[in-house]
Amino acid sequence: MLGFKHVIHFLRDRWQRENGYRQVLKIAIPLALSMGSVAIMLFVDRMFLTWHSAEAVAASMPAGMLNFALMTLFMGTAGYTSTFVAQYQGAGLHKRIGPTVWQGIYISLIGGTLILALVPFAGIFFRFVGHDAAVRENEIVYFRILTLGAMPFIASAAIAGFYSGRGKAWPIMWVNVFASAINATMDYVLIFGHWGFPELGIRGAAIATVISASAQLLIYLALLSRPENNNQYLSFAGWRFERALFARLMKFGLPNGLQFFINMIGLTVFILLMGRLGAVSLAATNIAINVNILAFLPMIGVGIAISVLVGQSLGRDRPDLAERSVSAGAHICFIYMATAAALYWFAPGIFLSLFAARADAESFAEIRPIAVVGLRFVAVFSLFDTLDIIFSSALKGAGDTRFIMSVALLVSTVVLVIPSFIALVLLEAGIAWGWGILTAYIIVLGFTFLFRYKGGKWKSMRVTKEGVSTSTDTSLEQAGVE
Repeated sequence: MLGFKHVIHFLRDRWQRENGYRQVLKIAIPLALSMGSVAIMLFVDRMFLTWHSAEAVAASMPAGMLNFALMTLFMGTAGYTSTFVAQYQGAGLHKRIGPTVWQGIYISLIGGTLILALVPFAGIFFRFVGHDAAVRENEIVYFRILTLGAMPFIASAAIAGFYSGRGKAWPIMWVNVFASAINATMDYVLIFGHWGFPELGIRGAAIATVISASAQLLIYLALLSRPENNNQYLSFAGWRFERALFARLMKFGLPNGLQFFINMIGLTVFILLMGRLGAVSLAATNIAINVNILAFLPMIGVGIAISVLVGQSLGRDRPDLAERSVSAGAHICFIYMATAAALYWFAPGIFLSLFAARADAESFAEIRPIAVVGLRFVAVFSLFDTLDIIFSSALKGAGDTRFIMSVALLVSTVVLVIPSFIALVLLEAGIAWGWGILTAYIIVLGFTFLFRYKGGKWKSMRVTKEGVSTSTDTSLEQAGVE
């Protein structure tokens, strides 16, 4: 009885204390729901394409991941506004928040333009990859249209930092849910040709994504222009380009963007190499990864919550509170991911039945057993993915982005890309070897970030304390300069 009371007291304390379970969940739940809506959007997108044709769903993952990988370089940089906002919030420098967000928007303009410039090279790239002709043509079309939505996606990531960095995550959730609903609706209309629209297949899926991204940005800009936000944070009045602040955001944000980019490029190369095993293997791999996204993206929401609380705590010079939030987030993530892993392993049919519902029965009969094997590997590595999410997020909240970038480059190259090329291209090994290599890659990443976090160097890091720039920021705040 005493033991039970002790457990209850322990849990109540962990729930109620500052930066405990309650505070982490307060920020994480709307962010997890937000990322969950994105996961559902991607899931529905791939499901509709599976219903349309095997070639369409096989092409959607490589082309979509290449586009997203290119965007992550700029999204990770522009979206690092959240850490700046969190530390400014913790330090009470509210009028530096709006100008920081605008520097992120300027990064989105640069990124969107550069990605659009790659459109003429899409055909050359996908012909070099060497997928089946039908798949390749779909990849080229899908990629070219998706690039039109790059700038809105990146800008939305920068503006989302205005809310997540202050721990106000509900607006992000509602905007993402609305954008995801638009995407799903337009997918249904444009892929299959309903409501008087032509049947566009994979072209329709890409157009739906661009429409959704554009609507999302317009909503964010409307929210940013609200008078209460502008008065307190200069959310619109702070639109001017600030060279010193832009440079500081690039200094810490670019390594963050490069880490995302490297990870995504590594995973994209892995998918492309798996595609050399044939359209069936590629489709099965795409399905397994998309099922994993349903669990993985909501945990990104918890990771963002941890980054925010770490940033706010360090802004207050309270690394002890930062550690407390990381511990609480780790417990939450492990419980969630263990549940998801059990479902992947013991009940894969729950997820695969959705893809099979309207797909060609004969084609899906070949895909299904390979997808089941993939989900078993996903069940194993998803537990280690939790280490990656939690501890890399904690390091990002402090500003330890250069280390994260260096690890991403080394591990992605040495543990994922090179072994995948040797196994799948040179040795012509089976699909299980590919999944095994991906699992080893995630395990190495997770433990590397865990050991870095345990080293404690992050506790003394600050992104908002940068010599003259910081003193200027402080003097402007104290003077009330607007």
